[in-house]
Amino acid sequence: MQNPTRIIAIRHGETTWNAEKRIQGQLDTPLSSLGRWQAEQAGLALRDEVFHALYASDLERAFHTAQAIANHHDLEVIGHTGLRERHFGSFQGLTWDEIQARYPEHSLSWQHRDQWFTPEAGESLAQLRDRVLGAIDAIASQHEGEQILIAAHGGVLDVMYRAAHGVATEAPRQWELGNAAIHRFLWTPQALTLLHWGDTRHLQDAPPSDEIST
Repeated sequence: MQNPTRIIAIRHGETTWNAEKRIQGQLDTPLSSLGRWQAEQAGLALRDEVFHALYASDLERAFHTAQAIANHHDLEVIGHTGLRERHFGSFQGLTWDEIQARYPEHSLSWQHRDQWFTPEAGESLAQLRDRVLGAIDAIASQHEGEQILIAAHGGVLDVMYRAAHGVATEAPRQWELGNAAIHRFLWTPQALTLLHWGDTRHLQDAPPSDEIST
């Protein structure tokens, strides 16, 4: 029987566009000052963990979050395009209200989680699911019996949660996807198992006042 791969997965710290409810997708937006503080807190929270490898989406906001964790370990962050956020195509750069105003019909398909709906030049939920699970399988299969970090995005973590619980792609989301929250999984070729979701204890203390600006 194969020894499982232990995965600590984390969503990137907050960006200005997160706060504005503006769709980032695969646009390469940086962490805000608050997001950098969140990443540093995650690094402190995970400093005593033993990692055999650190993986991250190659988009700056996730890679920077992983780097804040890597600063406490003698490991390089490995960028992986398969861990990128969903490509939202024509929705990228727009707020939720702007999407509803410009693309009312498409907005309904998006809000109802139609897994086949694809924004112009973008990616469907079904494509996102297949890409993410393929990337997780490819990464985790290299680390049998080891623990790894994956730093990624809300869409990626959502796919992992659904896979672990058998929740349909089109089902409404009923769980939190907070910035810099820590999640723990076990992976085997047969299944992805969720051990703990949404650890935010490292973010409970209020950040310094100069960390709440962008």
